Amino acid sequence: MSSKTDSVGQHAGAPQGSATRLMSLDVFRGATIAAMILVNDPGDGRVTYWPLEHSRWNGWTPTDLVFPFFVFIVGVAMAFSFRSRIERGDSRGKLFAHVLWRGVVLFALGIFINSFPNHFQPATIRIYGVLQRIALCYVITSLLALWTERRTQVAIALGCLIGYWIMMRYVSVPGYGVPTHDIPLLDPDRNLVAWLDRKLLWGHLYEGTRDPEGLLSTIPAVATCVIGLLTGGWLRSYRSLAAKMMGLAEAGVALVLAGKIFNLWFPINKKLWTSSYVLFTAGLALICLALCYWVLDIRQWRGRWTKLFLVFGMNAIAAYVLSEVGADLLDRMQVHLADGGILSWHEVMYERVFAPLASPANASLLYATAYVVVCWAVVWVLYRKGIFLKV
Repeated sequence: MSSKTDSVGQHAGAPQGSATRLMSLDVFRGATIAAMILVNDPGDGRVTYWPLEHSRWNGWTPTDLVFPFFVFIVGVAMAFSFRSRIERGDSRGKLFAHVLWRGVVLFALGIFINSFPNHFQPATIRIYGVLQRIALCYVITSLLALWTERRTQVAIALGCLIGYWIMMRYVSVPGYGVPTHDIPLLDPDRNLVAWLDRKLLWGHLYEGTRDPEGLLSTIPAVATCVIGLLTGGWLRSYRSLAAKMMGLAEAGVALVLAGKIFNLWFPINKKLWTSSYVLFTAGLALICLALCYWVLDIRQWRGRWTKLFLVFGMNAIAAYVLSEVGADLLDRMQVHLADGGILSWHEVMYERVFAPLASPANASLLYATAYVVVCWAVVWVLYRKGIFLKV
């Protein structure tokens, strides 16, 4: 990792390629990372509030918005960073070589997180994951950003969504049959995504028989990133700030409605990253970005409060890796009690510090909030020193 500040996804500017930061994007990214850490690290996941839990299958909760928001943001930032690099004289080939290297490092970081600290078992290590999906979407979308026009990008995004729906709806799942005829549509284990994952990586899947970041569901996830790329292109245009904000909001409402309508035939499902889920979550991301854009870049309502999000937003990957590694350490490090019992540091802190303070659900939320604050404090040190890590 490097301490340079011109990483992909960090600088945003005017169409002329200035180095001005798009404050709204940094704050939106920081808020997304803070939410990601909050929902990933409860004191006791069995008693948390429903907005902080993933939907068990079809449907959605606020927690299910976090990951697609980040993938969307990767695409938005790409439109700015690539244009800036090209205008500084970098060739598209050089840029893609850099992208490919970053993708490899991100993928490797994801596998490292999956195996840390003592689970590096080649026969069972999880291959898929959050950073792995981001890496694949980043590399594939970069190809489109560098070598295709906007119209082609729209067509490819639509092709990903429609093609994925056709595969999941009409293609026979070997050994099970055709969805809606022989098996239910989006049956948890008897669907094409789960079947292919078991076929390719049996023993390496997060949920045993399937994985929420499966290989085939990367196709619609790419569409999420491409929608972000198209959004970045809109923000780089010469339109007025007000027109850009209204365009974001209107597109957001349209995609939310499209996602809800598509949900009737292809249910919103985070674990399968269904096409309706892509439309619905991208629409909400556009609405949130429009709000941030209006507050921060149009009305210029900025102050110390923005730093709470900028600290995470300008070191997003570092914050995420820190939170995952720290949580693993707290779960693995053990404390031997006087009565002979053994607890992890996570359990000790939750049961001895937070559980006595409130009801189980509130105590779990307090623990998660405290963990976000600790991660923020560590990343703040990097922020104060002007160190912005990138892969």
